[in-house]
Amino acid sequence: MRLIFIRHGEPNYEKDCLTENGLRQAECTAERLKRENITEIYASPMGRAQQTASFTAQRLGKDIKVLDFMHEIDWGDAGDTHLGYDGHPWTLAYKLLSGEPGYVGSNDWDSHPFFRDNICMRYYRDISEKIDEFLSGYGLTRSNDMYVTDGCPDTDIALFAHGGSGAVVLSHVLGLPFPFVLTSMPFGVCSVTVIEFVPQEDRIVLPRLELFNDMGHLESVRTERLKFEK
Repeated sequence: MRLIFIRHGEPNYEKDCLTENGLRQAECTAERLKRENITEIYASPMGRAQQTASFTAQRLGKDIKVLDFMHEIDWGDAGDTHLGYDGHPWTLAYKLLSGEPGYVGSNDWDSHPFFRDNICMRYYRDISEKIDEFLSGYGLTRSNDMYVTDGCPDTDIALFAHGGSGAVVLSHVLGLPFPFVLTSMPFGVCSVTVIEFVPQEDRIVLPRLELFNDMGHLESVRTERLKFEK
């Protein structure tokens, strides 16, 4: 099974929709995805993700199923500690990288006040739990930070969402520290990322990053790669 993650196109965040350029990006993305064996399309409930997904849904003649938990993450103070920088996870992850690099690649990253006392952790826990529930519907059960199965379908599933919620999925499913994903694996607009779930012996399934941040289909459309993207 392959989970194909697509970040939304260039957004107008204030109106939660795509810009004119973002609409062209979404159209190019639909053309790119038609060669995949996509059987189902899922999307965040937010307008910019729904708009991006609509082009692929129309091209493939499929409905869009809404995953509420893939809503973009929020951030800010969740405790008495003043985080600074508005609690923005991408900024804080970079501050860790430049000031306390040991935390970025550590399993203890969530104990640092930047994240421990950050509202974003509520989203991290919720998305992590619910993406596992989602995958269990396809026969993949999380066990000891891995996945096991008695049989999962040979299918491609498209998921249109956001830089933040997508980063949580990558972090949790692949077992990567969240600050590392935020600093070293940012998603571009309308980028395509593929996680393949590969069955092994003893029912174990290995999630493998087959493709990351593919934007080759946007060569004819203006794109802006930002240092920190949400």
